Amino acid sequence: MRRWIRNATAIWTGTGERFAGIVTEGPTIVELLSAGAEPSKPVTQTVDASDCVVLPGLVNCHHHFYQTLTRAVPTALNKPLFPWLQALYPVWSGLTATSIEVSTRLALAELMLSGCSLSSDHHYVFTDALSDAIDIQASIARDIGVRVALTRGSMSLSEDEGGLPPATVVQNEATILAESERLLNAWHDPANDALCRIALAPCSPFSVTAGIMRDSAELARRFQARLHTHLAETEDENAFCAQHYGQRPLDLLADLGWLADDVWLAHGIHFDMAEVHALGAAGVAISHCPSSNMVLASGTCPVVDLETAGCAVGLGVDGSASNDASNLMQEVRQAFLLQRSRYGAGVVSHDDALRWATRGGAATLGWSKLGVLEVGALADLSIWDLNELRFSGVGDPVAALVLSGAHRVRDLLVHGEWRVWSGAIPDLDLERLTAQHQAEAYRLRSAQLAG
Repeated sequence: MRRWIRNATAIWTGTGERFAGIVTEGPTIVELLSAGAEPSKPVTQTVDASDCVVLPGLVNCHHHFYQTLTRAVPTALNKPLFPWLQALYPVWSGLTATSIEVSTRLALAELMLSGCSLSSDHHYVFTDALSDAIDIQASIARDIGVRVALTRGSMSLSEDEGGLPPATVVQNEATILAESERLLNAWHDPANDALCRIALAPCSPFSVTAGIMRDSAELARRFQARLHTHLAETEDENAFCAQHYGQRPLDLLADLGWLADDVWLAHGIHFDMAEVHALGAAGVAISHCPSSNMVLASGTCPVVDLETAGCAVGLGVDGSASNDASNLMQEVRQAFLLQRSRYGAGVVSHDDALRWATRGGAATLGWSKLGVLEVGALADLSIWDLNELRFSGVGDPVAALVLSGAHRVRDLLVHGEWRVWSGAIPDLDLERLTAQHQAEAYRLRSAQLAG
């Protein structure tokens, strides 16, 4: 299939160049065209992008799909991270295969409708009744046709052992490592055009042992897979590490073999400048999660300092229980506003925010041919219609997507196939999915109250 997207008001390539047309062939971009130019070969499909802006597909670097089932839970409202987690762990211990099925499908639908073509997910809640969560997620992503980096999370330290989670949601080290290796064999594709990759992701320094961190790193590197964890999200975490390990989180990470360019960290807020430079020198990437950080009052990631030091920076919507939404384009605007308030109007631009959501995110997750629109790149792109009230009167159409708050994509191309078309996901009954999802969310909350 050879497709020509023509007459775009603007095509933001991620490289600084602007065009009016783009041609894809199969899963690859083969031509970028100036206004008035036509493809060099006949095309199979022509798509009119008049009054539209074309962007690379957005990249979501951190999420917890299952948490779409626990949005705005009353017992978790108005709490910082540790009490928030402790309020929700008992609810999450009731997750089942059905929970994972409906939450994954709904989270991916939300993300796709917000222009996201590649999403990471960090699933770390496993119980005796739920051991195949990642397999379910990978199967659903394959069916929908969206690109994913699914991380096999783990928790091995319960409350009784000095951690935060209850014993019902932790696993022993042998089980964690065996399951991690099984998933890498079953689903991980390290190729540049991969649709599914597996990463290993011990949840955090306060929920796993040092042995799990070391062994996960060794296992991941045998499979050319990446590593992921939460780090430096709150000052409470720094205090926990100081109390239990006698060092700061980043020092612990370095001792465990995690200060490397195959690692990306969620949040990365509470680093001092020496640590920022150490992260940059090692090539560690960071997923900035602005909405979650503001909801939980965790602090503000020093994005500009991290980029200047050499870190790739991407964006993450984070768990819907802390963000309460899975809209990545809204996260672009949140990142723009939050980082501008930290660094100033002359330092952070809308182009910076779009870069974090595209090229920065692709670098964070390790996809070298994503996040830009250029010849030879993978054909992941999003088309945004400017015919909305919020865009009336705009001067710069690309800036308007960020400043005026774009919300829902018109069309989304993933690996050369339309996964959103005219604002809808083909063959997905959103009304039925929402009803199933709401019923499962109600069951979870009711079970926790009954318990």
